[in-house]
Amino acid sequence: MRWVWIDRFVKPYRRGECARAVKQWSLAEDLFAAHFPGYPVVPAALLIEGLAQTGGILVGDANDFREKVVLAKIPKARFHADVLAGQELTYDVTLVQLRAEGAVVEGRITAADGRLVAEAEIYFAHLDQSRSQQAFGDRNFVFSGELKHLLGLAKGLAENQESGTRSQGSAKATDS
Repeated sequence: MRWVWIDRFVKPYRRGECARAVKQWSLAEDLFAAHFPGYPVVPAALLIEGLAQTGGILVGDANDFREKVVLAKIPKARFHADVLAGQELTYDVTLVQLRAEGAVVEGRITAADGRLVAEAEIYFAHLDQSRSQQAFGDRNFVFSGELKHLLGLAKGLAENQESGTRSQGSAKATDS
């Protein structure tokens, strides 16, 4: 994958359920040199791509990355506001359905002030194992090292969140 349109995962990340990622759209992004001078707006397709990358990682992780997950279709997407350079966005995705042939996620993009920017329903397909093996070999071209690194950070965050919840429960039991 050439570009990663998410910077990091944040709480909550629950394997097989939901994920949240953040992207800071800096004026230093290459795309703003031409899109558009004087009005550095993020193309809607890249907003959806960030949401799809967040959802794709959630889907891939649910299957321990045994499947090659690809974006199949976006049957529904609504855009509510422009995003300009300098804004931070939050991508929230929820796994709606996971089946052998693919998955469906619902996602929302919000600005740092809580304003809804976009929402979409995204379908992913799992490539046929035998055909993808012939075409791509053993390497998983979808989940590159960079995306897996982001996921590793998300899993660490989720583990810390779980241990913190357990610690709070223990403290409450001790207080009683």
